[in-house]
Amino acid sequence: MQFKLNTASYIMQKIVILDFGGQYAHLIANRVRRLGVFTEIHSPAAPVSELEGAAGIIYSGGPSSVYDENAPEYNPEIINIPVPKLGICYGHQLMASQLGGTVRQGKVKEYGIAMLEVKESTHPLLEGIPAESQMWMSHGDVVDNLPEGYRIIASTKDCPTAAVAFDERKLFGIQFHPEVTHSKFGLKLLDNFINICGCKREWDMKSYMPVITEKIRREVGGRNVFLLVSGGVDSTVAFVLLNRVLGPDRVLGLHIDNGMMRLGESSQIMDFLKAEGMNNLRVVDASEEFLGDLKGITAPEQKRKLIGARFLKVKDAEMQKLNLDPQKWMIAQGTIYPDTIESGGTKNADLIKTHHNRVKEVMDLMAQGLLLEPLADLYKDEVRMLGEELGIPKSLVWRHPFPGPGLGVRLLCSDATGTFASNGDIAGLDAYLKDNGIDGTALPIKSVGVQGDGRTYAQPFLITTGSVSWKECEKFSTEITNRFRELNRVIWQVGAVSAEAPKACVQYAERQNFDTLRKFDNICTEFLLKYDLYQSIWQMPVVLLPLTVGGKPAVVMRPVNSTEAMTANFACIDRALLSELWSALEQDGAGALWYDITHKPPGTIEWE
Repeated sequence: MQFKLNTASYIMQKIVILDFGGQYAHLIANRVRRLGVFTEIHSPAAPVSELEGAAGIIYSGGPSSVYDENAPEYNPEIINIPVPKLGICYGHQLMASQLGGTVRQGKVKEYGIAMLEVKESTHPLLEGIPAESQMWMSHGDVVDNLPEGYRIIASTKDCPTAAVAFDERKLFGIQFHPEVTHSKFGLKLLDNFINICGCKREWDMKSYMPVITEKIRREVGGRNVFLLVSGGVDSTVAFVLLNRVLGPDRVLGLHIDNGMMRLGESSQIMDFLKAEGMNNLRVVDASEEFLGDLKGITAPEQKRKLIGARFLKVKDAEMQKLNLDPQKWMIAQGTIYPDTIESGGTKNADLIKTHHNRVKEVMDLMAQGLLLEPLADLYKDEVRMLGEELGIPKSLVWRHPFPGPGLGVRLLCSDATGTFASNGDIAGLDAYLKDNGIDGTALPIKSVGVQGDGRTYAQPFLITTGSVSWKECEKFSTEITNRFRELNRVIWQVGAVSAEAPKACVQYAERQNFDTLRKFDNICTEFLLKYDLYQSIWQMPVVLLPLTVGGKPAVVMRPVNSTEAMTANFACIDRALLSELWSALEQDGAGALWYDITHKPPGTIEWE
């Protein structure tokens, strides 16, 4: 790929990722970029000519099986391109299958941490990786018989062909996911593959600035830009970027208070940006319209779509008030890649959840060439780096991420009906709890998750035993979500006003419920600031569930650490401090405080 930087131009080396629909296809691209090499995402059905110039090719994972009738379309000629190739999970299985190996359904489905046993420590792909290292598995199929020329270079207890090599053709396959944070030496493996490809390390945000500047100017042309500013990190960086590239006379920002903002959020946004000298931002209160749309709605997907559609209706109304010609103004938003991939925005991807900036109305604007998304190829960590490159203060760049729908995806709604599994309905659960000496219950609600590259919508499990360490929490969470398909999330009880079982209650997206959630959310934020935890924890959603304990609302805290939002680990907070937080919440009317101990995967960061 050729970029023009200033007045010079040169060829930047790249590694191509073939997207088979895995939730991590673009995470692989992100990881390789962080190692200093530019990446491009391409369809696995792309003609060979489209991949010209690649120094290496990575076959991503995906939710399908290679023997499925509806397996992703694939160009078999790609494997003959004379560059190194690395197959990950599904990609590993496809490469082996194409060359004469066999793939079958595994005896054990692995979702979670597994120990990799390295058999050839001197192999270039495994250089610097310990004889035993933690890697992350997420698969049901395995490569059974290897093609001629292949050999095994690493295994796990349940997967003999965890890493294989065909050195003569520089073909490599791994069953685990090196790109996720749970794989401790995953980045080292990707770094080794880059070395095998012979790539120079020349990609960073400084080199990207001229590229994104040229892209914005080319797409906008002579038009102006109307940006929806949610107030989160992404839209803030996009707003500053557009002001810098096009000038404030050609950019107008609109912040819409949808009634689902955090306490004092809208006024803080205006103060932040005005302090940076940006006076081209309007604020409109449309909370009545948004809450009216959501009246009586409980389904998470429907809520997201209604919120996304209303944003555009308010935008249209504001443009009419200002007499702005829609053909002379592009609509911009701070979309980043996780918004697209989790909304099923690539051909082979499974829908995890529809982001508010990926509803039908937005896609219609895109089809008309009226939508500008300057950050759409970047991940959260790259957006933050771009923000720093733009000179945005750290207080803005490093704020906790906040979803566009705001607290609308953190207030779970229910009409208190529906059928849910109890402990006794889940085969083997009671025996598991007894064997591990813990108590708990499957909760009568559902939340969104992601397992094996696909969406899950299943019940959370609450551990009520207080005397479990964080290490034990991680163990139980991984084992429970792996063994029991009815459960996709595990939470641990910090405190409760009563020992009675949680009860389902009616809860809708109403102002009084958002006020309650705002109050609890603010208490949690103040807690993080008080103990200097705000910067060390990447994000901490606070969720109000449609459940009560002792007649009072149940609250979930979801502290996580991540860089790009595609994977995350739950963060561990000092237990002694949590008792203080629970005391503050109890005094303000909470019936229980629960702590989400689920990594992503299998639990998404947000519950909806």
